Amino acid sequence: MSDTPVIGVLALQGDVREHLIALASADALARPVRRPEELAEIDGLVIPGGESTTMSKLAVLFGMMEPLRERVRAGMPVYGTCAGMILLAEKILDPRSGQETVGGIDMIVRRNAFGRQNESFEAAVEVDGVDGGPVEGVFIRAPWVESVGAEAEVIAEHGGHIVAVRQRNVLATSFHPELTGDHRVHALFVDMVRTVK
Repeated sequence: MSDTPVIGVLALQGDVREHLIALASADALARPVRRPEELAEIDGLVIPGGESTTMSKLAVLFGMMEPLRERVRAGMPVYGTCAGMILLAEKILDPRSGQETVGGIDMIVRRNAFGRQNESFEAAVEVDGVDGGPVEGVFIRAPWVESVGAEAEVIAEHGGHIVAVRQRNVLATSFHPELTGDHRVHALFVDMVRTVK
């Protein structure tokens, strides 16, 4: 069996191309995923940044929400960045009307917690499980995690706030590592997929 996992990037909205590049550089076979039948052909999935309310509504519209929930419950590894983190939360503190989540991490998130688009910033973030020093994180209208349940492991904080969490096969960061050219967080996720595959 090939040691190269097939990892999809949910391609309903958001920075799909950057994740495809980061995954490929971390030795995964990366492909966009838009339909439930494509979801069935992958070993792991990245839910990119974008606009979480729009992504939630599109996932329902394209018939992806229930299949996504089922695959996550069945143990498929998933990594969400920014809006992807929001979609992987069990609870959103200030959800927009009709906003649903996929779930997977026992955490409560606050949308746009770090401020508006014009308050975006980059910061060095120490991430547990990522060797070689801090990861450069890009925070764009980023959420943070207000609290986590007993099974969720906090793996990074910034400014006193939780910005990266892992629960079994599910990983989430409030920042965008795919925008920096540093693909170590993606490599961590590819390793997670390999151990399950």
